[in-house]
Amino acid sequence: MEKISFPKNFKVYLPLIALFLLVVFTMPKSSKFNYDYRKGSPWMYETLISQFDFPVLKTDEQIQEEREKAGSAVIPYYRMDAKIPVKVSYSVSALDLGECSSAVPAIAEAVSAIYSKGVVSPSVNQNIEELQQNPESIIYVQKDRRAMKVPFSEVFTVSGATLYLRDALIAACPQFDVDSLIITAGLSGLVEPSLIYDQQTTDLVNEEAVKYVSNTLGVVRSGQVLVSEGEMITAEIEQLLDSYKAEYDLSVGYDGPEMLQWTGNVLVAFCMVFVLFLAICYCNYRIFEEYNKYLYLLLIFALAAVASSIVARVDSDLFYLMPFTLISLYLLAFFTKRMVFSVYFISLLPMLVFAPDGVELFMIYLVAGSVAMLVFGFFNRGWLQFVTAFIVFGVMTVVWGAFRLVDGAAGLHDYHTVLDMGLGALLSVAGYPLIFLFEKIFKLVSNSKLAELSDTNNKLLRQLADKAPGTFQHSLQVMNLADAAARSIGANVLLVRAGALYHDIGKLANPQCFTENANPGMNYHEGLSLKESAQEIIRHVSEGLAIAEKNGLPHVIQDFISSHHGTSCTGYFYTKYLNDGGNPDEVSEFFYNGKRPVTKEQVVLMICDSVEAASRSLKNYSPDSISALVDKIVEVKASENQFDESNISLHELNILKEEIKSYLQQMYHSRVSYPKRKVKAEK
Repeated sequence: MEKISFPKNFKVYLPLIALFLLVVFTMPKSSKFNYDYRKGSPWMYETLISQFDFPVLKTDEQIQEEREKAGSAVIPYYRMDAKIPVKVSYSVSALDLGECSSAVPAIAEAVSAIYSKGVVSPSVNQNIEELQQNPESIIYVQKDRRAMKVPFSEVFTVSGATLYLRDALIAACPQFDVDSLIITAGLSGLVEPSLIYDQQTTDLVNEEAVKYVSNTLGVVRSGQVLVSEGEMITAEIEQLLDSYKAEYDLSVGYDGPEMLQWTGNVLVAFCMVFVLFLAICYCNYRIFEEYNKYLYLLLIFALAAVASSIVARVDSDLFYLMPFTLISLYLLAFFTKRMVFSVYFISLLPMLVFAPDGVELFMIYLVAGSVAMLVFGFFNRGWLQFVTAFIVFGVMTVVWGAFRLVDGAAGLHDYHTVLDMGLGALLSVAGYPLIFLFEKIFKLVSNSKLAELSDTNNKLLRQLADKAPGTFQHSLQVMNLADAAARSIGANVLLVRAGALYHDIGKLANPQCFTENANPGMNYHEGLSLKESAQEIIRHVSEGLAIAEKNGLPHVIQDFISSHHGTSCTGYFYTKYLNDGGNPDEVSEFFYNGKRPVTKEQVVLMICDSVEAASRSLKNYSPDSISALVDKIVEVKASENQFDESNISLHELNILKEEIKSYLQQMYHSRVSYPKRKVKAEK
């Protein structure tokens, strides 16, 4: 029955000690600005006086405004392509103007005039119409390695150059229909741009202009009052406090006794690791016995702590880019949701300690990770994982926006942070395949692997269906029954389904020994003693383990094979032996040498296996008979102490019984009896 106990094996505490030391050395070594304030709220502390000189930092909005102003004054660069005038001149010499061939020299002269100034190329990155509308627009024209400033009005656009050529043709051939001549001769497509917009050089100029935008407004001297006790925090005061905080975190180190700082860090680190240890104890203390799972849990916590420490030291803005929701998905692949939520919650504690805006980030990732756990069960295959990423991004944005609204909508237009959160959500999809590496390293079985094992088209299950069809059908029925039962108590459904499909795989070795596979008229046990028959039946457990090992089935599946009968007896032959006068002291051959169920999932399979097999012998499928059957089987298993080593509670056993009864009643409900047709009729 369910109980909580602390592990007595010292091997369990060694990784905890290593994790504790790791967290201690990742703890921040400098003091933090320990004041919490928000615009529109009163200053709840004593009057704050500056302890040092510091620059007043401009807000992001102020810097952006100045950068946009500086960037808008940048002169665009165009690079002259010397090949274009030559190409166009060659095309002019090849023109066939018919009776107006005398106009060719005039057109050539016009082309020469056009390309002496240049023709600008249209570009998606440069608004030519805007340059045309501003008479003071200036551009740089780069020819060879030299560049010169040129008024935009002195160069041609493609349309302007085409009109210039048309006017030259009108002057040379006034007696002809010029528009028809232009179409006939192909003059409309003659002009090609020779001034190519140079985005790279323009960007360099822009960067130079933006580079000189100062990020400070002035300097506050030491001794100046920043905010008085009870004073309402305005936007200006908030800007002063933000600047003071930035300088404080950057320049002010810990000035107290170093031993006190280390003591504080040790205590905080101990608290986090101790809470993690207790969470494992409360959720499933048996994980301490599964050392690979235990180490994996500690590794995930360690990765979260180290990542938080590194990001806090490098750039705290990167917290929005880090895919911390992956922690919940990495845990969800191998553990129940109760364990996942508890460990995920604790894994975010280092962020709460290390990050400048720890509370906000903690809330964002706590909510986003919890939602990811919920939706990943529906969107976890192929491109659907991107749906999970999109939902996570939406949740993060909503929580982040809520904090911005609390601050009076300040920073609500910080699209850079929103973009970081979007990229972080996508990284949670890109990083998920690492789960298969963890699965290999720690020899774990993920939910994806369990789903793969549950595919009835795989080679081993097809062998079972071909050689032992009765056992295969029994396994399918047990799987469906166990599925419903496991859901009722929150057990791992995928694990139970896989265990149910393989629990009797040992019957492949001798299918005819079991009545569900026996051919009509044949009795395998005829001529065998009761003890020999019992041993033949019992052997399917050891043979199942051998088949499972040969086919590489995970140990977590092999545990179902060895525990689905536990240490119970072969009821039919055992009872018949005693009824025939057998010696009660010589009955060991009738008992299985397996393991008693340890997990809830193994208990579910043991009960469902026995109930499904026994239900086939019922002659009356009334609710009362089904209820009596289920109660009897569970009572017998409990009396044989089969549940003593498991972590299932009496309350959960009662829920299991009711769910199994309900399922069997639906499966064996009576159907409508069709009346016998007395009259033959045709349509």
